[in-house]
Amino acid sequence: MFITRMAGPDDAGIISSHRHRMFVDSGQADDDRMATVIREFEPWVHARLTSGVYVGWLTAPEAEPEKVVAGAGLLLMDFPPHFLDAGSIRAYLLNFYVDPEWRGHGLAYRLLRTAVEETQKRGIGVVSLHASVFGKPLYERNGFKESNEMLLRNR
Repeated sequence: MFITRMAGPDDAGIISSHRHRMFVDSGQADDDRMATVIREFEPWVHARLTSGVYVGWLTAPEAEPEKVVAGAGLLLMDFPPHFLDAGSIRAYLLNFYVDPEWRGHGLAYRLLRTAVEETQKRGIGVVSLHASVFGKPLYERNGFKESNEMLLRNR
């Protein structure tokens, strides 16, 4: 059995650690650039957890509630009304991570359902994410579709 709780500002370090491991597990180099990204991310997520624009969940085995083995986040973004949704808030799912030894227990699915239910409670009509190769099948099974988003990198 597992317990899932809301993340608070004091959990910024755990969320940062999960983000780091998520990127490395996806094949990103664990180098100085990665260290900079994670160092910058921790105060960023702390501030957003404090303000409420980042909502996070952390999952642990019921027998060891201090041992966080999975997590996920939801960034609430101001967005202009659009034909997809007249509302002014969109949700971006991020930082979905399950420790390798705990994969296969349905934790990612459980966190996804929790995040989607939160968006539904808030009346948010559009939810987006960037899927890793590992996560894409989970998102597709749960109704997510590829979009026509394009990307320009200036750096």
